[in-house]
Amino acid sequence: MSIGQTAYRIDAPGKVTGQTLYPADITPAGLLHGKVLFSNQPHARMLAMDLDDALAVPGVLTILTAQDVPVNEYGLIFPDQPVLVGLGSDKPGSDISLWEGDQVAVVIAETAAAAATAAERIHITWEPRPVITDPRQAMRDEHLLHPDKESNAYKHYKFRKGDMAAGWAAAEVIVEGTYQLPYQEHAFLQPEAGLAYIDDQERVTVEIAGQWTHEDQAQIAHALALPPDQVRVIYPAIGGAFGGREDMSLQIVLALAAMRLHEQGIHRPVRIVWSREESIIGHHKRHPAYVTARLGATREGRLTAVEAEIIMDAGAYNYTTNKVLGNAHMSLAGPYEIPNAHVDSYGVYTNNVPGGAFRGFGGPQGAFAAETQMNKLAEALGMDPIALRLKNVLREGTPTLTQTPLPAGVSMATVIERCAAAAGWGQPPTPPTLHSSFQSLPPDPAVLRPGRGFACALKNVGFSFGFPERCEATIELRGKDEIEEVTVYHAGADVGQGAHTVFRQMAAAAIGVPLARVRVVPSDTATSGDSGSTSASRMTFMAGNAIRGAAELALAAWQNEDRPAVGHYRYVPPATTPYDAATGVSDPNFAYGYVAEVVDLLVDVETGHIYLDRVVCADDVGRAINPQQIEGQIEGAVVQATGYTVTENLQVHEGRILTPRLSTYLIPGVLDIPGRVESVIVEEPDPLGPWGARGMAEMPFIPFAPAVVAALYNATGVWFNEIPLTPARVVAGLAAR
Repeated sequence: MSIGQTAYRIDAPGKVTGQTLYPADITPAGLLHGKVLFSNQPHARMLAMDLDDALAVPGVLTILTAQDVPVNEYGLIFPDQPVLVGLGSDKPGSDISLWEGDQVAVVIAETAAAAATAAERIHITWEPRPVITDPRQAMRDEHLLHPDKESNAYKHYKFRKGDMAAGWAAAEVIVEGTYQLPYQEHAFLQPEAGLAYIDDQERVTVEIAGQWTHEDQAQIAHALALPPDQVRVIYPAIGGAFGGREDMSLQIVLALAAMRLHEQGIHRPVRIVWSREESIIGHHKRHPAYVTARLGATREGRLTAVEAEIIMDAGAYNYTTNKVLGNAHMSLAGPYEIPNAHVDSYGVYTNNVPGGAFRGFGGPQGAFAAETQMNKLAEALGMDPIALRLKNVLREGTPTLTQTPLPAGVSMATVIERCAAAAGWGQPPTPPTLHSSFQSLPPDPAVLRPGRGFACALKNVGFSFGFPERCEATIELRGKDEIEEVTVYHAGADVGQGAHTVFRQMAAAAIGVPLARVRVVPSDTATSGDSGSTSASRMTFMAGNAIRGAAELALAAWQNEDRPAVGHYRYVPPATTPYDAATGVSDPNFAYGYVAEVVDLLVDVETGHIYLDRVVCADDVGRAINPQQIEGQIEGAVVQATGYTVTENLQVHEGRILTPRLSTYLIPGVLDIPGRVESVIVEEPDPLGPWGARGMAEMPFIPFAPAVVAALYNATGVWFNEIPLTPARVVAGLAAR
């Protein structure tokens, strides 16, 4: 059976040999080149735009501005952003730039150099407006950034559960904390790039890297005032995403360019390729956030009350802030049963780079506060952090802050116990192996302090809060006396995690044929139904159920001797419900995954450098469809979380990103990452999952930062309430003690 086996990646040969084409590699005949001009204005009104000098550059064919966009608005959740900021648009307020990365013009030329030169020669007159960068200041509403909203704090979630006075009266120990969480840049290997043209069926066609072909199609169609079936979206190879490709970058402007060129009788493809600097400036980031929290418990360690507030910086536009905030809201209490709760979560517009989807989707921000509070509580109680958690952890049937229980299959306690056992919790850790990225400055062993920390979390699988979830798959069977070929048509994006390989494995198992007989035709709106997004740890869960349903229908057609036998199935999971506006009561999710981590580290107390030695990460994946890929996901998430926690420090001042290059925005190098990552794959089947599988890609990221902070406290006796833990911040924290 193909399930549970480490099948080779079907995309591996092309990537290893260099034959795989990413969007920037696609170079058809007659190719034209585009250049997007950013506003470079965190907050200003456009008064005039002069294109004459730009149009005079040899090789320039056309320049598109706001007046060329049929419906000048877009947004994944709701359309609060203009496609192009500028004059002549029917969209109210589209002459105002709210962010330095707002796009104002698209130059199309014979060469990339000509397009870039022309973009530099576009002359714009701006009227500066107040730049608001602190979401706490923005909440005063002295300047409404979106006049159609009543407040800059446009999204507010609440939990009101139990009796807070009784909860605090019962609390014999109370811990409090104020926490600050930073931006994080996705830093995927492949910066944004795409190609657009009119195909042989007169469809506006865009080939680009994304995470949801049909949503890209819908947003393009809306902005261009076209029926969706006149728009086609194809995903070539995708060089990473992590949520950073869930919102629009070049999709709409590429489609606009192809359509307008075609109307002018120019039937040539156009390509736009962003530099790394354009990528860092031009797409959203992990949300920065401010959290205040208070947690109470009895002397025996039973939690009695939680009070928390998170203020999340949405930046200039919503993107997915309301969804990310919803997950953070639920995460602020951790995976624990707490009878009394008062929690407020705010999403706030500013003139900063927009916040959006990023691995964990609000979970890392909420878990940082919740798990650090639990570790502080364990210290205050003189209690083992594992024992404290096992005393309070959510179990089958116990209510969450939503006042409803988690779906069946709760395994948080099992995951905690498996992680602790694998790490040897309670025993002296193995002496660490020192590795340093500063080879010329070896650390002094006399100033190194070892530390060990723990944290855990849960993560929703799938979309939440009443979203109409669905996923479609089509399977075609060909052969004579026996099934000789299985073709799976599925729109799900493989963003580097191996999704298409897993689709193949699940189809082989569902049909009952060897893996070699299965072929996957992916990520094309012209060949597949809507798969939903490759996000929210949902794709294996959702696609697997859709593939099983399609396989059942295809096999029934085969038994009826239909040739080829085709089965199409649309999987719809159990419905979820939004938070009640007053109390937060809801059934927010239909499935979850569970994760726990132990981190061993050394810290140089003179320089502040942290040396991550060992990470033990236990994840309940339900059923390991492809164990090697799961290990890769765990290791990759730990490395990415290392950047968030220790090295990555995006600097934004007055709405402008000051670190738009990887030379100044430091993603972890090979000597910065943990020396060992030990993956503990727990398989407690989810009752609804295909073959029992849960989603897991985001989970290892979520508890990492609080586990590192706990280990740093264990080493130094100092709590750090803000990350990243750069050497300067660590030294300052130790000195302040």
